[in-house]
Amino acid sequence: MKIVVLVKQVPDTAEERKLDLATGRLDREAADSVVDEINERALEAALRIKDANKGTEVVAMTMGPDDATQTLRKALSMGADSGVHIVDDSLAGADTGRTAATLATALRSTGFDVVMAGNESTDGRAGVVPAMIAEHLQLPLLGSLISAEIADDGVSGVRQGEGGTLNVRAGLPAIITVTERFPEARFPNFKGILTAKRKPVTTLSAAELGVPTGASHTVVVSTVERPPRAAGRKLIDDGTAADELAVFLVANRLV
Repeated sequence: MKIVVLVKQVPDTAEERKLDLATGRLDREAADSVVDEINERALEAALRIKDANKGTEVVAMTMGPDDATQTLRKALSMGADSGVHIVDDSLAGADTGRTAATLATALRSTGFDVVMAGNESTDGRAGVVPAMIAEHLQLPLLGSLISAEIADDGVSGVRQGEGGTLNVRAGLPAIITVTERFPEARFPNFKGILTAKRKPVTTLSAAELGVPTGASHTVVVSTVERPPRAAGRKLIDDGTAADELAVFLVANRLV
């Protein structure tokens, strides 16, 4: 079985993230870049399948600038067998539609039985790219799962909804996305870090994939800095605090 895991390089959520007010884009120099944690959970799920089933191949795929190679090397050190890096200056700032179309084209050329990804990235939080990829490839999508099982004849999982859980199943090939209910990712060991340097990484450009290089970018019309948080109102209980609190809650539509 061949599992392709989509991974993304994002600014570290533990650090302060800022918008570049000139471009309207996320300032990716303001914080260290890391593998998106939700994608690491998807990779962990794929690696557990590999651990339990000999012959399973796990490929990490990313679309990003030159330094996104670090993201692939982290995935390889965790246990992925190979990597695919889509890198092209024309893809900088690509919107979700263009990103999905490019990834779908790369997936066709790479081949797979299952594609795994996080349900939404921590920088954009659009949560639509896997569904768009599934549409491009005309494949079933099992999205936002809290658990999943993959066998030779199909994939099944559980989705958590407001009214309960939903059991879903599809044949292969298929695309699935995971949520934070999946286990945390393993730490790379020393052997994994050393062997990652010898594992193959295929670099693909837009021209090699045959995807358009024209306009299809996210455009931010305007941006403003978040105002500083104002000091709250302090109530001193002189016997009327309960009444004042009730008036405040009603006035602000909090009850």
